[in-house]
Parts: sequence; structure tokens; C-alpha cells
Amino acid sequence: MQSPLGYYDQIKSFLENRLWRADIESMALPQRYGYKFVRFLFVLMREFANGQLNLRAMSLVYTTLLSMVPLLAVSFSVLKAFGVHNQIEPLLLNLVQPLGEKGNEIVVNLLGFVENMKVGVLGSVGLALLLYTVVSLIQKVESSFNYVWHAKSTRPFSRRFSDYLSVIMVGPVLMFSAIGMTASLMNSDVVQALVSIEPFGSIMLVVTKLIPFLLIIMAFTFVYMFMPNTRVKFTAALVGAVVGGALWQSTGLVFAEFASSSTKYAAIYSGFAILVLFMIWLYLSWFILLLGSQVAYYVQYPEQIRLSNQRVPLSGRLREQTALLTIYWIAHRFVRHKKPLSIEELCQLLAIPAERVTETVQMLMDRELVVETNDEPSTYVLQSDPANMTVAEFLQIVRRPNDEQSMMNDQIQSVGGVDEVMAQLESSVGEKLAGLTLRKLVDDGKPD
Repeated sequence: MQSPLGYYDQIKSFLENRLWRADIESMALPQRYGYKFVRFLFVLMREFANGQLNLRAMSLVYTTLLSMVPLLAVSFSVLKAFGVHNQIEPLLLNLVQPLGEKGNEIVVNLLGFVENMKVGVLGSVGLALLLYTVVSLIQKVESSFNYVWHAKSTRPFSRRFSDYLSVIMVGPVLMFSAIGMTASLMNSDVVQALVSIEPFGSIMLVVTKLIPFLLIIMAFTFVYMFMPNTRVKFTAALVGAVVGGALWQSTGLVFAEFASSSTKYAAIYSGFAILVLFMIWLYLSWFILLLGSQVAYYVQYPEQIRLSNQRVPLSGRLREQTALLTIYWIAHRFVRHKKPLSIEELCQLLAIPAERVTETVQMLMDRELVVETNDEPSTYVLQSDPANMTVAEFLQIVRRPNDEQSMMNDQIQSVGGVDEVMAQLESSVGEKLAGLTLRKLVDDGKPD
């Protein structure tokens, strides 16, 4: 009988030699897509095993429990102004449907808390704390999605405030308006007349059953496009939403069976059993939402589907080459009076992963070579005229150590001969590139 170590070696050999080193472009179409699908499943399983999605989902459960009543209170007050506040209860009941009768109790208690909350008597400080609690939830959600999409920074404070309030104030109104319009359409005389005619009756029955799933897909798509602080393509968000929505629906069916047969939890936890089940369902919901976002990320960036997710450190030469190519294309747009480039457009031009481009652009901003615009998505422009900076000066700035590296540089025991060699290298670069400005580099490069 083969040992577990032998099985491990076989699996490792298959992954390295068969799955990842195979030349899939030379394969027949069905086999090629089969390999791509297995690779896709592999990276998703790796993300699951990594534990970060699991950890962030659990963190969001805690924040949700703290922020749920304030969030519902703010949404309730906004919806009440539009006269659609009565639709909150059906939506909440649908969200906790897998909990069965226990879910109904939770919704009744939550709405009781919301109705008893008197926003008017909170005062300015109380209202500010209420909004802070709600905003903190959305900020925590953004942080989790930024991790999935490798976005290094959160929204600026001004954008964060306006975007979050838009979600809190406008989001519920649009959602419930869509639900109300759908219900009105399904109950209209025209639709009711069509139902009595075959095959329209059977089609409408299928559509009626699909509407909740389609609404979930719409909600997931919106979240995937809005929450990360980076540009997400609609097609990628939609694919992630379909996968996430299907997982959410199927998990709900399984969890409903689990909740209905969980009498032992009631015996152990007594009245807290409802809360325990609710927390488990919240965790599963957040985890599925994040997993769907991970699917969307790999759909948008298929080059990230690789055997190892360990980041390969760039050599000094590659780091300088990437920086020079990035500043070249940014200067190219400046000189040609064209629209500035975004991170995604730079990725397409350089054919390297988004996280590498983001790192490079951030480094150029830290060294005050590039500035970020207020466009949506963010674009990047030169901070000074490219005719006033030579390539040698640019490389010197790129090679300049940051604060942490400077401390290490000061601690290195210097040797005269080595210092002389380094000085000669810097001098030879300056002499060889003398007079070559960024503007001239662009003019001598691609004509378009």
C-alpha cells in the first residue's frame, strides 16, 4: 500500500507537469477549456485553503451584528420618506429564509429594535455615532473586497463619505423600487392575460421562480463593481455574481435542512440557538459573497491563474525597466495630448499583473514623479514637464531608497573599493544617457 507521502508526490507531480506545464494552446478546444477550468478550480481551492477569505468573512459577521440595527434604522428612515418602508420585512424574510421559523423571529425582533429607535432624540452626537457605525460596516466590506482585488489603498476620505452615503441613502430606494416595479408588472392585467395562454403560462411560471435569483445576481453584480477601490469590468462582475448567486441559493437549501433538524442546538444553547444559527448563516453569506468576488477577479485577470500565488520578487533591472516603461507610457499620453492612463490600461500596455503596475505607480507617486487624478477610474499624469527630466535623473530617483531602506543602507559596513565601483556605475549611466530626456525618449519611440 502506498504511503500518504507517495500520494502527495504523485499529486504534486501531476500539478506541476500535467496541469500547469501543459501547452494548452496546442490542444483541441474542449480539452483546452477543460484544463483552464481545472486550473480555475485549483486557484479557488487555494484561496479557500489560504484562510484569508474565511477570516474576513468572520470579521464581517461581527461588524454586521454591531451595525445591523443602525443600518436598518437609516435605511428605514430613507425608505419611509418614499413610502416603500413596508417592503423591508419581505426582503429580510427572504434573506433569512434558510433559517425557517427561527428566521421569522429574528426579523420580527430586528424590526422591533428599528421601530423603537428614535433617531430624532439621539441628538447630533448620537446621530453622528449612528452614521459612523453604518459607515464602519461598509468600510470593512470595502477593505475585504480590496484584499480580493489587490487594491493597495482605500477610497480617499471625500470619496468614501460621498460613495458610502450614496449606498446607504440611494441604494435601498433603488432596490425596493425595482422590487416594487417587478411585483406590479407581474400583477398587471397584460401579464395575467398572458398567463392563461400556453406556452406563455409555463414561461411566466419559470420567470416567476427565476426573479429572486435574478435580483440576487443584480445585487451581487452591483456590490462587485462598486465596493473594490479599483475598476471592475461588468462581465467579470456578472460572472462572479452568477457563481456567487448560485452558491448562495444552493447553500440556502442545504442550510434550511440543517436548521430544521438542529434540535440538539436548542438543547445546548436554549434561547441562544437562534442567534448561533443566524451567525452561521451570516458567515456563509459573507464568505460566498467574497468567493464570488474572487471568481470575478480571476475572470478579469486570467494571467493570475498560476500554480503558485507566491509573489516572485523583481530583480533590480526588472524593477527599473517596469518603472521606465510606466513613466514612458504616462509621458507618451502627456506629449500626445491624449487622455491619461488608468491602472487597467497600463496593465494592457505592459502585459504584467495589476498588482505589479499598482506597486510601480505607487512608487512613482511616492517619489513625486506622478500624480493621481480625480477621474473615475483614477488616471495618472506627470508631475513635471518630461522635457525637464533626463532618463538618468529618473533612474537615480527610482534607485533612491525609501525611509526603511535608508536605515539599512546607513547600517551597511562600507568598503572603499565597492563604493568606488558603485560610483563608477552611476557615473557611466549618467554619461551614456547624457541629454536623453523623457520627452526625447517618447519622441524617438512609438509614433502613436
